[in-house]
Amino acid sequence: MKIPVIIDCDPGIDDVMALLLAFSREELDIRLITTEPGNQTQNKTIYNARAFTDYMKQEIEIARGLDQPFFRELEVADDVHGESGLGEVLFPEPALPESNRTAIDAMREVLNNSEEPIVLIATGPLTNVGALFLAHPEVKEKIRYISYMGGAAVAGNMTPFAEFNVYVDPHAAEIVFRSGVPIVMSGLDVTHKAYITMEELDEIINMGTDLSNKIGSMLNFYTKASKKTGFHEEHFDRVIRLHDLCAVSYVVTPELFDGDDCHVVIEMEGRHTAGATVVDYTQSTGKPRNAKVLHSVNREAFVEQFLGAIKKMGSLIN
Repeated sequence: MKIPVIIDCDPGIDDVMALLLAFSREELDIRLITTEPGNQTQNKTIYNARAFTDYMKQEIEIARGLDQPFFRELEVADDVHGESGLGEVLFPEPALPESNRTAIDAMREVLNNSEEPIVLIATGPLTNVGALFLAHPEVKEKIRYISYMGGAAVAGNMTPFAEFNVYVDPHAAEIVFRSGVPIVMSGLDVTHKAYITMEELDEIINMGTDLSNKIGSMLNFYTKASKKTGFHEEHFDRVIRLHDLCAVSYVVTPELFDGDDCHVVIEMEGRHTAGATVVDYTQSTGKPRNAKVLHSVNREAFVEQFLGAIKKMGSLIN
């Protein structure tokens, strides 16, 4: 039986990688894609979602979410993802239209109309999901779990403690983490281990399809910009982190990942810690565990999965 999913995203180069993997997996039934600002503004993220989905020959409803975080000024990552959000890659003008439903209405209706619980894959700020839970809390029981790329237990990439997606809208993240819906958190602790090497990037480019060329170009742009951020391992300049891919990969192959069930809260207003995901690894607070916090991945199998998706989809759309 296929796994029904909704994908909430802010494309973004690594969101495109996550969508690519999702489109390649026959076990996923993608019921809806929703967009929000984050890596770029809303107009650009929804355009990117439409353009890439159409290029991949997928007919999936794409709905526009909120245009701003709850209480903070929007900060976008154009320094990492480029002016368009997709580096220097241009996709054809999409024929796939924007939905006439808002993201919140579309998510509510898809969830309520489903006969089985749906997995919500979230790879951007949690603005849409937080708004959904505030407006329609009854839908929470229709969500099997949230596979979320965001947060960090050890160190952030926007501040010493805050990861980008949570930093952009910590108030929405706090609503989601307090919701009672099970969460699998693919934070920087695991995504910094989910990388491809420059040699593996060459392998992608050498596949010789239009898709592989576009993926290679985006990843080249992404890694050059990303050298300014993240953990500073000795080999940092020679690898490319595939952050958002983890949220999709976990849904289809959870056996590739290890993590711990923890209590996680979001710091919303701290002068130096706003956007931090405070992970209680030691259970010192005694509060219920509300998230599975991933910390390791079988990198070789993860990369094989990603390269397989590029090969498969590249041959299908050529």
